[in-house]
Amino acid sequence: MSHDGVGPRAVMRSVAFLTAGALAVPALAGCSSDDDPAGRPLAGGDIARADRARVADGGTLRWGVDTVPDTLNTFQADADATTTRIAQAVLPSMFRMNSRGRPVRNPDYLESAEVVETEPKQVVLYKLNQQAVWSDGREIGAADFAAQWRALSGKDSAYWTARNAGYDRIEKIERGKGALEVKVTFNRTYADWKSLFAPLYPKDVMGTPDSFNDGARKKLKVTAGPFKVKKVDREDDEVTLTRNARWWGEPARLSTIVLREVPRDERVAALTAGTLDLAEIDATAARRISVAAGPRGTRTSGSESGGTSGSASAPSRADEGGTPLMGPGAAGRGAGRSAAKALRSWAVANGSDEEAADKEAAAREKRREAAVELARERQALSGFEVRKSLEPAYTQLALNGAGGPLADERVRRAVARALDRRDLAEAVLKPLGLPAEPVGSHLALAGQTAYADSSGALGDQNAKEARALLADAGWVPGGPVEKKKGEKAAGGKGEKAASSDKGADDDGTYIVGEDDGDAEEHGDAGSDGDNGDDHLAQDGAQHTRLKRGSVPGAYAPLGTAAPARAESAPLAKDGKALTLDFVLPSGPGSEVLSTVAGRITKMLERVGIRTEITKVDDESYFTDHIASGEYDLALYSWPATAFPATDARPVYAKPVPAADGSLNIEQNYTRVGTDQVDQLFDQALATLDDARRAELIRKADARIWAAAGSIPLYQRPQLTAARKDLANVGAFGFRTPVYEDMGYLKKGARGPAGTPGEKPAEPPASVSASESGSDPDFAPSSDADSDAGSDAES
Repeated sequence: MSHDGVGPRAVMRSVAFLTAGALAVPALAGCSSDDDPAGRPLAGGDIARADRARVADGGTLRWGVDTVPDTLNTFQADADATTTRIAQAVLPSMFRMNSRGRPVRNPDYLESAEVVETEPKQVVLYKLNQQAVWSDGREIGAADFAAQWRALSGKDSAYWTARNAGYDRIEKIERGKGALEVKVTFNRTYADWKSLFAPLYPKDVMGTPDSFNDGARKKLKVTAGPFKVKKVDREDDEVTLTRNARWWGEPARLSTIVLREVPRDERVAALTAGTLDLAEIDATAARRISVAAGPRGTRTSGSESGGTSGSASAPSRADEGGTPLMGPGAAGRGAGRSAAKALRSWAVANGSDEEAADKEAAAREKRREAAVELARERQALSGFEVRKSLEPAYTQLALNGAGGPLADERVRRAVARALDRRDLAEAVLKPLGLPAEPVGSHLALAGQTAYADSSGALGDQNAKEARALLADAGWVPGGPVEKKKGEKAAGGKGEKAASSDKGADDDGTYIVGEDDGDAEEHGDAGSDGDNGDDHLAQDGAQHTRLKRGSVPGAYAPLGTAAPARAESAPLAKDGKALTLDFVLPSGPGSEVLSTVAGRITKMLERVGIRTEITKVDDESYFTDHIASGEYDLALYSWPATAFPATDARPVYAKPVPAADGSLNIEQNYTRVGTDQVDQLFDQALATLDDARRAELIRKADARIWAAAGSIPLYQRPQLTAARKDLANVGAFGFRTPVYEDMGYLKKGARGPAGTPGEKPAEPPASVSASESGSDPDFAPSSDADSDAGSDAES
């Protein structure tokens, strides 16, 4: 879980009742392959894909990351995203993700893996690649699988594990007919068995509690990937990976990968200084780099070489001299001041007023220095480009249902019905040239097997319906509000950044004569679907507030309470105003969330719900507010998963009382759950039939929507700055990176300015992996990859 990034899957896996007859949840019937509700991903990966033959042998990739990890063991609680990145490069994974976020067999380690028995118990048989060995020369085998199972089974508390999902269902692991076969028997059916042994650690790490707890925190002596860990340097804040001499697969093109810790707000400076070759960046940095680099060539929409689905407008933007990241005409932005301003500046600097001339001369010198620095930065950044996609994660609005107004399902649903989710998605994604579609599922993203848009179980934006739900819950406009000394909204300590209730002493009752305040506050907030703040900005006749006495008979006697006003009037119940505490992080990178929160505040205000925005330190945002329940509304992200029956269950499980009287919420930080959702997850986990399991997951999602504990908003943007001559790396989207294919293009494969040369022809975006006969994500053409592609839909 993250508010400004995506935590590793390892952390996630560690990481309100419906009134009978009040809400109909649509039945989800099975769909044919021609009408797959999962659809296709909204955006393809953008990795400048190139055949290995066009990639040079050797070179060092300096990759900016958020942290040097505290541990190299992904199964420990303090593992992070860099831990996962390192594990992907140096350790085996039996399955990896393709471009649709679906697990596919990894042929470097597996010849095959399948369920060979279901009765009386489920048995999975793994047939290992006969070349697969650890870096110490020992074959990968059943002993490694068994050691990992015992460590993660949860039966031995001496192992400090963060999660044991799936491993706790294993009864035994044994060698098959030969050394290359591993037979896993489950004591309970486990549909998500493909999630296991990803990554797989050697028995040297998993064999004892001491080696598990401490042996893989600072170093990994034995590995089995295209790279190995050479050094973890916490003084220089970097991790160095080098080629694994015992790697049996396609040789790594790069000689070295250096993962260097660089804060996100310092990455443009690092790129400019030439100390990074690759780094995830924010939208502001992306615009600076795009302006310096100029427009990228038009690419096939949705392809792995750079396009995104739904980006048909990109060519026209490029024709204007910019890109969606730059804005129209941005290619010339910053080239200089207008001629009129420059002339005036010269005149003042050379005028008779010596004091003004000195000031202007100093200002001109500062501008000259800034222009020189800008030119230097643009020159340095011209060798980079922005590769963009959508992260396998989505941002949601969380509604705390533990107490207060949001404990009432009707109020939660009213909040949800007040939101224009498409407007919020467009505000974040459209300026970046990315598809701006609201997310329709809590449990999967477009393209993944379990995805279907189940938001209809709650309903689209409808301010009238939202007001009706609030009225049914007893919240009425213009009601009297009792003021209690020292009373405050739910939430923890933090800076009160803003409030949609402009008057601190306003009780929601408008009194005739008290009309000297902000006209917008007392004006019409707009009809359904309109932006209330647009009404005073239209051409033509303008609304003008009449002054007292300007029209005879227009005013009641001073002090007379006005009748209930527009639908947006503040709501109250039992003497208390309907005000929700909206908690946000305040650190670097939180600007987007602040923008989204501002829009949400206006949407809620139009149906009478007021908010108080509290900004808190990043360090305390999750622990002191989200996890502890000190908030009403909050924005944070969840990573997508190919295994929602396993990974998402703790996120949406119904909270239950613990033995000590506290509430066991697992990872359900909204405290909203139902027995039905829990039962559907349990059924899905025990269902081996893929189609039936997807149907159960979609039914669970529909009921999660109906309970309105969290509202998915948009898939997060993924922006990566990369050297133009870097191939097979960038914004990966769903896919697992293939580290051995990363590298720098050969000189002959580059364009005139060092840019990548012509990309090979690719199949149209409408052609699926199964139709083209191979998985488009992994390596050019080989028999093993064709076989891996056929597993993509299994």
